[in-house]
Amino acid sequence: MNTLVVYASKYGCTEKCAKMVAKALKDNVDLISLKNVKDIEVSKYDRIIIGGSIYIGKIQKEVTEFCSRHLDILKNKSIGLFICGMQDNDAIEAEINTNFPRELLEIAKAKEHLGGEFIFDKMNFFEKTIVKKISKVTSNKSNISEDNIHKFAKAMNSI
Repeated sequence: MNTLVVYASKYGCTEKCAKMVAKALKDNVDLISLKNVKDIEVSKYDRIIIGGSIYIGKIQKEVTEFCSRHLDILKNKSIGLFICGMQDNDAIEAEINTNFPRELLEIAKAKEHLGGEFIFDKMNFFEKTIVKKISKVTSNKSNISEDNIHKFAKAMNSI
């Protein structure tokens, strides 16, 4: 089975998670950053996993554009969807449901929040100020969930 893992990452957390998912999957896996590659032949894959980071409740536009551009093909594939971010548990399900097309949410074999990170060294002054004010976090913090990554990969491997 050929698997495609596509993702968009701003500071690198989603890229880390996508790599961990790809490593945990069986069969042939291609890992592609939507920031670097625009022209992807999705029809050659059996399984497609789509992930992105959430900022102010929105997934990155590269993910939205990929889903829109390939929706007809994606509807006929085994789909997995994931998000990364520092959301609290109450917001996670709502953010998954509002950031992916309904047609994909209905057929997805797995939907998961894989965690997130605040890496202050990679943020600009404005971003640091917002994080400090809203999240009350003042230094680097990671909550990447290896358990959720393994649970997601297990669900996708069972296809």
